[in-house]
Amino acid sequence: MTWVVLGSTLAAAFGIALGVMLPAVGMGRAISQALDALARQPESERAIMRILFIGLAMIESLAIYCLVVVLIILFRNPLLEYLLK
Repeated sequence: MTWVVLGSTLAAAFGIALGVMLPAVGMGRAISQALDALARQPESERAIMRILFIGLAMIESLAIYCLVVVLIILFRNPLLEYLLK
């Protein structure tokens, strides 16, 4: 049973690392592209910013979903129920 706990902890750590790192890269790229678009067409600032904030909220929700899944794996591991029987 300790191997399952150790494996799930390592998988959770790896999952949260990827689940936070990849959305952060996506957010950086989105902000970079929005600044590039603002430099090209400053008169469309309102539309670009509105779309940027909606996109950033969707990207951030992926990181939050990853955090929820990792917390479920750490604190309510479904594999432990099968091992305890």
